[in-house]
Amino acid sequence: MYDNLSPQDAAKYAAGKAAVERYAKDGARLGLGSGTTSGWFVRALGEKVAEGLDVVGVPTSNSTRDLALSLNIKLIDLNDLTEPLDVTIDGPDEVDKDGDMIKGGGACLLWERLVAEASHKMVCIADNTKLVDHLGNFPLPIEVIPYGWKATRRSISALLKDLGYEDKDIIQRQKDGEPVVTDSGNFILDVRLDKITDKALLDTNLNWLAGVVENGLFTGIASEIIMASPDGSAKIIDLPHRQPARRPEWRS
Repeated sequence: MYDNLSPQDAAKYAAGKAAVERYAKDGARLGLGSGTTSGWFVRALGEKVAEGLDVVGVPTSNSTRDLALSLNIKLIDLNDLTEPLDVTIDGPDEVDKDGDMIKGGGACLLWERLVAEASHKMVCIADNTKLVDHLGNFPLPIEVIPYGWKATRRSISALLKDLGYEDKDIIQRQKDGEPVVTDSGNFILDVRLDKITDKALLDTNLNWLAGVVENGLFTGIASEIIMASPDGSAKIIDLPHRQPARRPEWRS
């Protein structure tokens, strides 16, 4: 259906199709991730909906919502859930062998985390270039409220130094000379840490800081990885059960 895809997009589409085949059953309630890989998942899901599949989704961003609606995928609001979603399918900016991820390159990390934690399980879909030996080469996004964001940045810098990350630049993300504003009206600060040594410790401590809304470390959340290659092959990587750094109430 999609001709002339780049090798990376072909791999992303293959991962999305594999997730649809594995989890998109009639009556399924799905969290719909954001970003390029998740976009291919939503497109693959739309193909099945066009063939008569009956599912409902909760989007993790306004852009995912718009894409899903354009493909006639039924959506519900997160506030209207009375029990957990069956599964959230979402992609990483980086994922390591533990299934821990950096997310938020598309500035959707807060909604992505909310929807993932409102699900029985979260599945990571990725092309094979996203698998890394350790997290940190991709800049870690930190979502902060606009009020006093420079003071929040100073608090983040002090915390990073306390945790052994010296001399790290914390940059306000901008586009076309203006601050990037998330779907919730917040700013994004990015910091490249090179190698994150204690993922759960950093995850929990960042979110204790006043002004920080969410950070892009998703630790202990994914139940499996669906990893695909440009040739269209996909494999399932099962992940050991691990306690999330922040225990959500609905996860089984």
